[in-house]
Amino acid sequence: MTAYIVFERDSTEDQQALDRYAAHADSTFEGHDVTVLVDYGPREVLEGPAIEGVVVLQFPDRESAKKWYFSDAYQKAAQHRFRGATYRAVLVDGVAEQA
Repeated sequence: MTAYIVFERDSTEDQQALDRYAAHADSTFEGHDVTVLVDYGPREVLEGPAIEGVVVLQFPDRESAKKWYFSDAYQKAAQHRFRGATYRAVLVDGVAEQA
Protein backbone atom coordinates (compact mmCIF):
# COMPACT_ATOMS: atom_id res chain seq x y z
CA MET A 1 0.00 0.00 0.00
CA THR A 2 1.30 3.45 -0.89
CA ALA A 3 2.69 5.40 2.06
CA TYR A 4 3.32 9.09 2.56
CA ILE A 5 5.57 11.15 4.78
CA VAL A 6 4.08 14.56 5.51
CA PHE A 7 6.35 17.27 6.91
CA GLU A 8 4.84 20.43 8.40
CA ARG A 9 7.14 23.29 9.34
CA ASP A 10 5.78 25.25 12.28
CA SER A 11 8.52 27.84 12.77
CA THR A 12 12.02 28.67 11.59
CA GLU A 13 14.72 29.01 14.23
CA ASP A 14 17.91 29.14 12.11
CA GLN A 15 17.63 29.89 8.38
CA GLN A 16 21.27 28.99 7.70
CA ALA A 17 20.72 25.51 9.14
CA LEU A 18 17.62 25.11 6.95
CA ASP A 19 19.64 26.22 3.93
CA ARG A 20 22.22 23.51 4.71
CA TYR A 21 19.40 20.98 5.00
CA ALA A 22 17.93 22.05 1.66
CA ALA A 23 21.35 21.73 0.02
CA HIS A 24 21.60 18.07 1.11
CA ALA A 25 18.04 16.71 1.34
CA ASP A 26 17.38 16.00 -2.35
CA SER A 27 20.53 13.91 -2.71
CA THR A 28 19.21 11.55 -0.02
CA PHE A 29 16.50 10.40 -2.45
CA GLU A 30 19.09 8.64 -4.62
CA GLY A 31 18.44 4.90 -4.63
CA HIS A 32 14.96 5.31 -3.11
CA ASP A 33 11.60 5.09 -4.87
CA VAL A 34 10.19 8.45 -3.77
CA THR A 35 7.97 11.02 -5.46
CA VAL A 36 7.74 14.58 -4.17
CA LEU A 37 4.05 15.51 -4.34
CA VAL A 38 4.16 18.81 -2.44
CA ASP A 39 7.20 21.02 -1.86
CA TYR A 40 6.39 24.22 0.05
CA GLY A 41 3.85 25.44 -2.48
CA PRO A 42 1.08 27.94 -1.73
CA ARG A 43 -1.12 26.79 1.15
CA GLU A 44 -4.22 27.84 3.01
CA VAL A 45 -4.66 26.61 6.57
CA LEU A 46 -8.30 25.66 7.01
CA GLU A 47 -8.02 24.43 10.61
CA GLY A 48 -5.51 24.82 13.41
CA PRO A 49 -2.57 27.17 13.84
CA ALA A 50 -0.71 28.66 10.90
CA ILE A 51 2.29 26.75 9.51
CA GLU A 52 5.21 27.89 7.38
CA GLY A 53 5.25 25.04 4.90
CA VAL A 54 4.35 21.50 3.89
CA VAL A 55 6.20 18.73 2.07
CA VAL A 56 4.50 15.48 1.05
CA LEU A 57 6.60 12.52 -0.14
CA GLN A 58 5.09 9.39 -1.69
CA PHE A 59 6.63 5.93 -1.34
CA PRO A 60 5.50 2.54 -2.65
CA ASP A 61 4.93 1.31 0.90
CA ARG A 62 5.63 2.00 4.58
CA GLU A 63 8.85 -0.05 4.55
CA SER A 64 10.28 2.03 1.68
CA ALA A 65 9.39 5.27 3.48
CA LYS A 66 11.11 4.15 6.66
CA LYS A 67 14.14 2.90 4.72
CA TRP A 68 14.62 6.41 3.30
CA TYR A 69 13.78 8.30 6.51
CA PHE A 70 16.10 6.23 8.70
CA SER A 71 18.89 6.04 6.10
CA ASP A 72 22.27 7.37 7.20
CA ALA A 73 22.18 9.95 4.40
CA TYR A 74 18.82 11.41 5.41
CA GLN A 75 19.49 11.31 9.13
CA LYS A 76 22.73 13.23 8.55
CA ALA A 77 20.89 15.88 6.50
CA ALA A 78 17.99 15.97 8.97
CA GLN A 79 20.30 17.16 11.76
CA HIS A 80 20.36 20.55 9.99
CA ARG A 81 16.54 20.54 9.81
CA PHE A 82 16.28 19.74 13.52
CA ARG A 83 18.49 22.76 14.31
CA GLY A 84 16.80 24.99 11.75
CA ALA A 85 13.12 24.71 12.54
CA THR A 86 10.31 23.09 14.45
CA TYR A 87 8.73 20.42 12.27
CA ARG A 88 6.20 17.65 12.52
CA ALA A 89 6.74 14.53 10.39
CA VAL A 90 4.02 11.92 9.99
CA LEU A 91 4.12 8.57 8.19
CA VAL A 92 0.68 7.60 6.90
CA ASP A 93 -0.63 4.80 4.70
CA GLY A 94 -2.68 5.63 1.64
CA VAL A 95 -6.09 4.21 0.87
CA ALA A 96 -6.14 0.73 -0.62
CA GLU A 97 -6.95 0.74 -4.32
CA GLN A 98 -10.50 -0.32 -5.17
CA ALA A 99 -10.98 -2.93 -7.91
